[in-house]
Amino acid sequence: MPTFPDLIPLPCDETLRVHAFASTVPGPRLIVLGGVHGDETCGTEGIERVRAQLDTGGLQLLRGRLTLVPVANPLARRRGSREGERNLNRLFQPSDHPADYEARLTNLLCPLLAAHDVLLDLHSFQSAGEAFSMIGPRDNSGLLEPFSRGAEEGRLALHIGTPRVVEGWLDIYAAGLAQRAGGAPPDDAALAFGWGTNEYMRSCGGYGVTLECGQHQDPAAPAVAEQAILSALRLLGLVEVPVGARPPVQPTLLRLVSVTDRLDEGDQFVRDWATFDAVAQGEPIGLRNDGTLLRAERDGFIVFPNAQALVGTEWFYFAVESDRVL
Repeated sequence: MPTFPDLIPLPCDETLRVHAFASTVPGPRLIVLGGVHGDETCGTEGIERVRAQLDTGGLQLLRGRLTLVPVANPLARRRGSREGERNLNRLFQPSDHPADYEARLTNLLCPLLAAHDVLLDLHSFQSAGEAFSMIGPRDNSGLLEPFSRGAEEGRLALHIGTPRVVEGWLDIYAAGLAQRAGGAPPDDAALAFGWGTNEYMRSCGGYGVTLECGQHQDPAAPAVAEQAILSALRLLGLVEVPVGARPPVQPTLLRLVSVTDRLDEGDQFVRDWATFDAVAQGEPIGLRNDGTLLRAERDGFIVFPNAQALVGTEWFYFAVESDRVL
């Protein structure tokens, strides 16, 4: 079980705690989530640091609204596990008949997200690697994820300031479903399971960025979360911008192009991969239990390698450089 910082009290029940700050001056409405996965604690600590600044007057809300949810999945946090009964960041849509704990949580969280303009969702990951942001599609009128606020979403990711930004999640999720079904296109119900917090936010007319603050136990990750919240507040004009603040630097942008599942407990990586490790076309990545050697399909980067992935779930993602500019 992960060790939690002393300043973050473990929830003793399954109560969702929400902290709201509202200025009398109208402005953008930002919501920040931490602890969507119970073993990811850095977002919670980053939120608590910002909340302390607001409570003590060190930070003042100039306009708009800010809502902070330090632990979005109290059951998973209490257990110190990724999930309570299932992954809260899947099938993130309201339900008339919630079938599990996460569905009941989703019914509480969806109205909160829908009442805001912008979402910042704070996470961490299992493998080693640098912090990065994830954004949604470019503006489009397609059926998978129509969107018209790509420029604003990209601007938020730019100002958060991670060295890398990754796009293409829902496209690759849909491709992974088709791959598991032998090439058959996924139906709406299967696609809906791929919806997380950001996809729901976009469906409500807002936009959102997922920030992966680093490896779960990285001592620098809470500061990454804290600075990201402050950057979002400044960008939206909700708090004062410090004198002499530097303009953001254009990050490297990557596009997810494939996902590979772990098919057997005997499937093993050829070495310990970290997120964003570069690989050349043909370079060995993993060895299937049946002796099949998996090689890089082209020059690119390993993303979210998970040596402990359950059979039938995502083992690693593959990304290439994108031509998108934020």
